[in-house]
Amino acid sequence: MELINGAVDRLEEIRGRFDAVVKELADPSIFSDQDRYRTLTQEFAALEDQVKLLDAYYALKRQVQEVAELVASAGADEELLALAREEQQQLATRQEKLNQEILAAVMPHDPNDDKNIILEIRAGTGGEEAALFAGELFRMYLRLAERRSWRVELLSQSDSEIKGGYKEVIANVTGKKVFGSLKYERGVHRVQRVPATESQGRIHTSAVTVAVLPEAEEVEVEISPEDLRIDVYRSSGPGGQSVNTTDSAVRITHIPSGLVVTCQDEKSQHKNRTKALKILRSRLYDRVLAEHEAKIALERRSQVGSGDRSAKIRTYNFPQTRVTDHRIKLTVHRLEAVLAGDLDELIAALALADQESELATQSEA
Repeated sequence: MELINGAVDRLEEIRGRFDAVVKELADPSIFSDQDRYRTLTQEFAALEDQVKLLDAYYALKRQVQEVAELVASAGADEELLALAREEQQQLATRQEKLNQEILAAVMPHDPNDDKNIILEIRAGTGGEEAALFAGELFRMYLRLAERRSWRVELLSQSDSEIKGGYKEVIANVTGKKVFGSLKYERGVHRVQRVPATESQGRIHTSAVTVAVLPEAEEVEVEISPEDLRIDVYRSSGPGGQSVNTTDSAVRITHIPSGLVVTCQDEKSQHKNRTKALKILRSRLYDRVLAEHEAKIALERRSQVGSGDRSAKIRTYNFPQTRVTDHRIKLTVHRLEAVLAGDLDELIAALALADQESELATQSEA
């Protein structure tokens, strides 16, 4: 409640500025200064939605109070009381949704939220079982992408010995607010289940790491050609007639950072080079962001964390058909639905926790 009160106070400040803008726009003399008029109309449009949220908050608050008074005065009228109780529940649901919108409205906008991403999934501890789960996680994100009309382009893959598994898979995901939706997926995903190869029915625990890198533009990460060592070699594995006959595979080493990216999925050396540079640029950009996060980590208490990939963030328990996100202590018993790409509940809960943490930090500052 304290967080919502703080957010409402912030919206009241915004209303004050909004009223001042409206007053200035109502002055006929404003039309003599077109630059000022244009600036004010843009500010009006930017603030209007937030003011509407504040109006909706007070309107809903009045409705809640009126229904509470109705419940108190219903007395022995069971039919009236039942109707009032039902309306109370509906208002509570609307209030919770509106509170989330208000919290989101007063949060500083992260410019990276609108970016496309480079998604990297790697099998960790657990051998082939981890590789199989890496494949399942990748397919989970593919299904989520389908649900949200995102486009997925495979950039690189390293198959495991067992069909359907990946030692590593890297993809470019493009669409509306991809990073803003998937940034909470960064970290170690743990799976608990009985592997198909386990003869005694024992539950094994394996781990997969997921990296979500905001796609960097050339203007954001400048890479000097002198800082790159580019090696070409013959591809291995699937790839058609050109495999092992042409030097199409590319390995790029960024000398200052020591980062190495390889790509051999395409038959064309030029295409492999382009993909490798895209991955390298995003990894360098992610490193800059990580350094920035490290600087502010001591200054804020975060329920979500900074995306440190050494931290276990989520467990998928097959025997109990549950998924637990350890950062916000949320457990859902819909394992099959989650792996089918239904991550909406988890993403929304993580975003809300992040907003509440950020607002609490602002209040303490």
